[in-house]
Amino acid sequence: MGAVDGCRATGDEGAPAGHIQPRPAAVGFTAYGRRLLLGEWRRIVAEPARACRRRGVAGVALGVLAVLAVIVVHELIRTRTGAVAIRLTGEVRGDLPLPLVLLRTPVSLVLTDPGLPVWAGLPRLFLAFALAELVIGRARTLLIACGTSLAGTLGARAMIALGHGPFGLPPGTAHVLDTGPSAAVAGLFAYLAVVRRAPVFAVLTSGVIVVQSALRPNLAGREHLLAVGVALVFGAAASVRSRRARGTSAATVAG
Repeated sequence: MGAVDGCRATGDEGAPAGHIQPRPAAVGFTAYGRRLLLGEWRRIVAEPARACRRRGVAGVALGVLAVLAVIVVHELIRTRTGAVAIRLTGEVRGDLPLPLVLLRTPVSLVLTDPGLPVWAGLPRLFLAFALAELVIGRARTLLIACGTSLAGTLGARAMIALGHGPFGLPPGTAHVLDTGPSAAVAGLFAYLAVVRRAPVFAVLTSGVIVVQSALRPNLAGREHLLAVGVALVFGAAASVRSRRARGTSAATVAG
């Protein structure tokens, strides 16, 4: 009995018999996860929601306009005259001259594949543009959307030039229609994840896109990967500039 009592005496005082105290590492990990999720909820959901309530519909104008533009273009392309007009102003392929591709890029952002259902992607499109506008502003949202989409298009042209191989695309890909806002959406989500320090948000958005693109190494998949990569670089650069600006401001105040 003494040996048993001696073993029991090593436990925490006041703890009921048979009670197992949680390990400090497990407690710390749980607390870290809670802080991480709460921080992301505040930066990705709560703060943009407050900004949306304060600014109203004007605060998410880009999201609304992007959705309306996709719907209008999708309906126009179903008509004979509209199809010709959209084809001449927004259709992008790898076999077109680069200056023409650059001119058509703005319209190509809202031109989806007419053979695919357009309604399924509208909520994601609205969320990407609306959230970005609330968080980083209208001008930067347009810059990131156009920049990442164009990076995907130019990168795909380079891969087509490489031809078959691990980093190339088959020459026939040059004739595939290269349009739609999906690369811009992927870029916006990736950029927001970096500048708002949201790793969970990154996994749920960009992580899913990366996995899908890796499983389907086609033209769209490669462009999505390029858009995410360029957005991550842009986001990291913006974060570094922001930290330096805060450091300079703090030094000025202290001085």
